[in-house]
Amino acid sequence: MISGPIIEARGLVRRYDDVEAVAGVDLAVNAGEIYGFLGPNGAGKTTLVRMLCTLLRPTSGTAVVAGHDVVREPTEVRLRIGVALQDAALDPGQTGRELLELQARLFALPRPLAARRVAEMADLTNLGDALDRRVETYSGGMRRRLDLAMALVHEPRVLFLDEPTTGLDPLSRRQIWAEVRRLNREMGVTTFLTTQYLEEADELADRVGIISEGRIVIEGPPEDLKRGVGRDVVVVRIEGDPELAQRVLAALPDVEHVERTGHELTISVSDGPAAVPTTAAALATVAGVTVREMSLRRPTLDDVFLTVTGLRIGGPEVVANGSDETPDAEVAA
Repeated sequence: MISGPIIEARGLVRRYDDVEAVAGVDLAVNAGEIYGFLGPNGAGKTTLVRMLCTLLRPTSGTAVVAGHDVVREPTEVRLRIGVALQDAALDPGQTGRELLELQARLFALPRPLAARRVAEMADLTNLGDALDRRVETYSGGMRRRLDLAMALVHEPRVLFLDEPTTGLDPLSRRQIWAEVRRLNREMGVTTFLTTQYLEEADELADRVGIISEGRIVIEGPPEDLKRGVGRDVVVVRIEGDPELAQRVLAALPDVEHVERTGHELTISVSDGPAAVPTTAAALATVAGVTVREMSLRRPTLDDVFLTVTGLRIGGPEVVANGSDETPDAEVAA
């Protein structure tokens, strides 16, 4: 039995030549927790996961997973973790059952136990009769569920999911969410989940860490982080000159920040209901600008990220303080 965190990193660094992909991460994840790890492409999410999974050696610092050091005891770590990375490495010519049985043999499970675990994984991930079909016939969602089953067949204590729903349709994504929740609830599996989907972390995670430029910039339960922003958000979609509209809105009293993404303006204010008519009136005075849509919402995790980094997590275009900026691509191992 482990006392204390089941995942713990101290001063973890990974450099590629003169690029510091992970820049001194301190991290602690408790047993039985779903920990959501957020950040844009290039922030260091995948690099950190690969170090914790023993696939990449840290440049400096330490990490302990399930009671074992990732550098000194990589085999012991691997026996206790399950890993489902962004691209499911599944042989399309084999059946789901064959792949699960192979995975069980690789972990040296006795035959009776292996057979039981394959049957349990089929039930747990709702693959049913599809388990005896070739993987090439599977949908994207079914492949992801099979990948989860393979990561779990040896009963790991910790499950690492690196952007598990990237590229899936909304229905398949929600099916994966349901599986992750059920695994945590029924099996008590500690889950380290990296994602770019804010609603995914909001839906699943007990705690969230946000990484930017290789460092964790904020951490806590999603609701606490959103309450900490302490601002309402007015979103306006316009026709006309968005830069001019941004300047007009930024000059209004009680407006803390105006972000521009294309023809959509996101305005941070302390009193949203009062700001809606003020915003509409101000834009009505701007020649050539027409309001097409306006909405009021509570802060989201994306607003938290914007507050602490000045950037948005999602989308191909990241806009901060009126300037366009594209994150660097993450350096591959």
